[in-house]
Amino acid sequence: MTVRDPGPVPPPPARRPATAPTPTDERAPTNEPAPTSEHAPTSEPGGSAAGRATDGAEPGVVGEAVRWWSGVPLVGRLLGISTVLLLVGLVLAGVTATWLVQRTLVDQVDDKLATEGVQLVTTYRTQDEPWESQGPPTDYYGAAVETGVVHTLFSPRASVLAKRGTPSLPRMTYDEAEERGGEPFTVTSDRGSDWRVVALPATNTFTNEPVALMVALPLADIDDTIQLMALVLVTSGAVILLAGALVGWWAVRRSLRPLTQIEQTAAAFAAGDFSQRVPPAPVSTEVGRLGAALNGMLAQIEEAFAVRTASEARMRRFVADASHELRTPLAAIRGYGELYRMGALTTKDQVDDTFGRIESSATRMGRLVEDLLSLARLDEQRPMRRTQVDLTVVAADAVSDLHALDPSRSTRIVPLTPGGVTGPTTIDGDEARLRQVVANLVGNVAQHTPAGSPVEIAVGLAHADARDGAPGGPVGVIEVRDHGPGIDPEHAARVFERFYRVDASRGRSSGGAGLGMAIVAAIVDAHDGHVRLSATPGGGTTVRVEIPAARPRPGPGGSTHESPDPQRAATDDSPGDSPGDAPGDAPGAPPTGAHIGR
Repeated sequence: MTVRDPGPVPPPPARRPATAPTPTDERAPTNEPAPTSEHAPTSEPGGSAAGRATDGAEPGVVGEAVRWWSGVPLVGRLLGISTVLLLVGLVLAGVTATWLVQRTLVDQVDDKLATEGVQLVTTYRTQDEPWESQGPPTDYYGAAVETGVVHTLFSPRASVLAKRGTPSLPRMTYDEAEERGGEPFTVTSDRGSDWRVVALPATNTFTNEPVALMVALPLADIDDTIQLMALVLVTSGAVILLAGALVGWWAVRRSLRPLTQIEQTAAAFAAGDFSQRVPPAPVSTEVGRLGAALNGMLAQIEEAFAVRTASEARMRRFVADASHELRTPLAAIRGYGELYRMGALTTKDQVDDTFGRIESSATRMGRLVEDLLSLARLDEQRPMRRTQVDLTVVAADAVSDLHALDPSRSTRIVPLTPGGVTGPTTIDGDEARLRQVVANLVGNVAQHTPAGSPVEIAVGLAHADARDGAPGGPVGVIEVRDHGPGIDPEHAARVFERFYRVDASRGRSSGGAGLGMAIVAAIVDAHDGHVRLSATPGGGTTVRVEIPAARPRPGPGGSTHESPDPQRAATDDSPGDSPGDAPGDAPGAPPTGAHIGR
């Protein structure tokens, strides 16, 4: 069967000659100067404006996109990034897999065509009738081209031709087929389907006519396979993408759940619930370390608020107590002054009695002011004049003072432990302050115990256990033991508070303002000591003061031992200080670190 194809024969691919480049292809460097701006070509105004408009539009679009992306929640951003990365990965994997499968299938077709082409050439050479059919229909389409005429040698079944069409084979010469060297190429059929073709040169031994033999196979099956594979990849990729997005959303939400808890905790804390804390998480994670740091910060803020609240409460209590303590003597002075001004004092005895009462009220106010100034200086933590102080000497002077106040009392110095020996007890401290401690304790005994009741002052060295973060060690001890009525436990726990008195009456003429024991606690605390109350065996109260026996002294390279300025030290003890010398904190507040209720 002979088929004449009127179509043109495509020329064979030209072989690129391996020749050296001619001199004209090379660009020799020139010494000519570069054109200046005045010689440079200029663009039209319209084009320049369009370029400016484009340049101005891009930053706006990018800026809007950046602002929009910045407003997307963190969950959405993480989910979007992960989904896009998954989509890109699926697309790249699908395209690569499709290309590899298509390339493999086409290579298999090329191998079949090469094998069939060799057989066709062998058969054609020995066939006496070169144009007769080569056998029953197969999947291949074979033809021979002689002098521009295509002779069909064999063809696929009619159903295949009806569906795939007849390939449009090029009218190739013997030389052109030889130049191709059996390289496969693709042509289309009259129905638009692709066919893979191999062209081989051959010469029949009987006719001695050179021809170009062609063998073709349809690529429709490969196209169908690739389309089916693409459909499967797209469907499975969509399912994987959806599943990945859902799993990613769940994982991101679960991972960021602690951040939501941190947000809720911070909101509750800002609303005033200072007990809120971030739920703990493993410190090996970023969220765990963030939560631990935030909990530490919240604890410090809560403590700071508690300290401020307590300070404000102490300030209010101090102002109320100080005002109340000062109001009574001031009212007395004003009342007696009005009596004198109105002429109600007609006799010299009345005048002397009135001015005596005025002097007593003024003295009481002076003592109150001095006590407040002492507490203010202690709260300011000014340097103390530390020296070697013998507590036995301080106790002996206190015994003499108490004997002068009440000669009927039996007052004596006793060893700290029964059967011990009283001797020098030297510590490192401020002698004037320590004398004030003992004087206040002895004064309380003289004021609050019956006249004639015995008093013992025990002095000695002891070993204190570590407490409140302070190391233990040898301490100098002074115990003032009275045998009076004692103090009830509910009062004993508060005797070191400022303005606290066992007798709640503020209007009585006897008794102090309730600052003596607070001063004792503040001075002892300034010495890093400890003070506590206990019951005396047989009845009464014992006040035990412990002061570290030795203060550590740094070496030559460290800080020196405290040696305050003599002028400032003199100012600290001067009774003429004004209340303005007190620190900003409320003098009525308990001293920092005071051992209260022990």
